Amino acid sequence: MSQEFLLFILMVGVFAAGCFALKWPVSVSMLLAAVAGALAGGVQNPIRHLVEGTFGYVDTILTIATAMMFMTGFRDSGALEALTAAVIRKFNKLPGLLMILLTFVIMVPGMITGSSTASVLTAGAVVAPMFASMGMSALDSGALISIAAILGMIAPPVNIPAMIIGGGIDMPYVGFEIPLILLTFPLAIAFAFWFGWRNVRKVDRSKVVESLDFSALNQYGAWRLFSPLILIFVLMILDKTVPRVFGLGMPLIFLLGTALTWVTGKRFEILKSAKKAIEDVLPVLGILVGVGMFIQIMTATGVRGFIVVNALSVPPALLYVMIAISIPLFGAISAFGSSSVLGVPFMLALLGKDQIIAAASLSLIAALGDFMPPTALAAIFAAKVVGLEKYGGVLKKLVVPGLIIAVYGILFIVFSKQIRALY
Repeated sequence: MSQEFLLFILMVGVFAAGCFALKWPVSVSMLLAAVAGALAGGVQNPIRHLVEGTFGYVDTILTIATAMMFMTGFRDSGALEALTAAVIRKFNKLPGLLMILLTFVIMVPGMITGSSTASVLTAGAVVAPMFASMGMSALDSGALISIAAILGMIAPPVNIPAMIIGGGIDMPYVGFEIPLILLTFPLAIAFAFWFGWRNVRKVDRSKVVESLDFSALNQYGAWRLFSPLILIFVLMILDKTVPRVFGLGMPLIFLLGTALTWVTGKRFEILKSAKKAIEDVLPVLGILVGVGMFIQIMTATGVRGFIVVNALSVPPALLYVMIAISIPLFGAISAFGSSSVLGVPFMLALLGKDQIIAAASLSLIAALGDFMPPTALAAIFAAKVVGLEKYGGVLKKLVVPGLIIAVYGILFIVFSKQIRALY
């Protein structure tokens, strides 16, 4: 056995022991694994490498932190609940379209923050009682919220796994919008029909409309209440199209949107809201810090190169099977960690494919890690917001959708050049 393979086993072993045996946070376990790899691999000046790794994803960390502040402010201003109520009132006579739009509403926080947990705990918590009142079972509601959350995490404009994979091969996060839309929105529409439409179409939805709270919408009006969301999307578009004029950057855009939420809806304590947002997202930020250190030590010890070389030697058919199985399984610990530890080497093994579509597809497959026990973040939190004590039933509902998502992602990789030719 080579030294690099033994180091890889050591690092993964320390990581797994910290997560499962000692029940420590993923971020702390990654730090310990990085330290163990540095010491065993004889890395010179390991402190420098650990510090460099800590700042490896600082741009992504700032984006997530400010995006979560915006979503919390948007919710506290009453705009998120008003958005859901407005969608149901407008489209309650079209059950199919209504379910699609509510699924998109659940996706929005994930699209903005890059976190499935944010989708579940904000929009998912708002929509869950409405799903119940429209005749959906708790299991179906939990499954649809989980799926919408991970699809929102992958949909543009913010996709952290794709950013991590791109950062690992020095590929900028540019040009991902269309591939990510094609990967996520068709699936969201399909699963909205699968879990929601068959139940909702049988229910008298006029009673649901009567039970909704329109006070914020009536008091402030739709344009004023939703203006922060409109502002950030407009600034994001300008930031991409005319960067020399509107080169504000994502963190500043989200801060501007957060400030606007304070004056467009219900008054709330903006500093308290921002503090709560950082507390909620802190575990995710810690994981990114840990991932940076983990990857830095893997690179310094040659482990990363060892994985890449072996991934390149795998036959194509077996490579796709390995991608579909190993990335989601490793994602049970962290979808972000899976993107960096396995996503980057697999990306290098797919150099013959369209790079942007391949990276986007790998990010979709990595997101399935949020379905995988024992962590299963999306499923656990979705079960809580729909009122279930155990999440096992939700996981059973997610088995077939998870397989469909994995196959869909693999097909995008296989036919990436043909898909690129379509747009």
